[in-house]
Amino acid sequence: MDDARAGRPPRVVATFPFHDERGKLALLVPRLAQAPVDLWLPVDDGSSDGGGDLLRAADIEPLRNEERHGIGFCLKRVVHEARTRGAEIMVVMAGNNKDDPAEIARLLAPILEGRADYVQGSRFLPGGSSPHLPAFRWAAIQVLSAWFRLTMGRACTDLTNGFRAYRLAIFDHPEVDIEQDWLDDYEFEYYVHWKAYKHFRTTEVPVTKTYPGVRGVEYSKIKPFTGWWRMLRPFVFLGLGIKK
Repeated sequence: MDDARAGRPPRVVATFPFHDERGKLALLVPRLAQAPVDLWLPVDDGSSDGGGDLLRAADIEPLRNEERHGIGFCLKRVVHEARTRGAEIMVVMAGNNKDDPAEIARLLAPILEGRADYVQGSRFLPGGSSPHLPAFRWAAIQVLSAWFRLTMGRACTDLTNGFRAYRLAIFDHPEVDIEQDWLDDYEFEYYVHWKAYKHFRTTEVPVTKTYPGVRGVEYSKIKPFTGWWRMLRPFVFLGLGIKK
């Protein structure tokens, strides 16, 4: 990249896919200016509630899918768009106001200091927190993270936390193929997580994950069982050699 060759810091793109999250975007958008990123590329995944207008009012132009396709489809689109714009690092966060944009600096530090290629945010490390985290959610995260540690033999405290940063160069590795159709939804993030832990330098940093804590307010669009299977099947398929 020209900026890197000139001795300037790598260009950083940050994104969050969202679908009908206008109320939460109203809270999130004013916080985006706190983040140390060069370009925001959020993705409106077929929303019908006008949430994208809140971003445009803040001079952030979201990418838009006219129909809902899934998180993986959105993130693939951002990977391609970011690289055409000369970015080297991509930050992914939630579009429902659970992550703190100011903490993106924590995710970027190990990459900018040359210590990691992939950085996982963890609410469970010292310095991290997860206000109002439902008990069932806490238990599920502990089980999934323990299972990943057992199968991969690598430290992992917060497998399901989607607050991450990584070098886009990881997609140049011959063992990484994000163009597969089965990676269009939740599978994408866990596929990339597996590949990063297998082939690249990884680390975790403490972050905050804040849940609404208000009865009746949706805190996730992940559906029980079907959504969990989409999250887990990359590990099953890759571990058994069914998929590349």
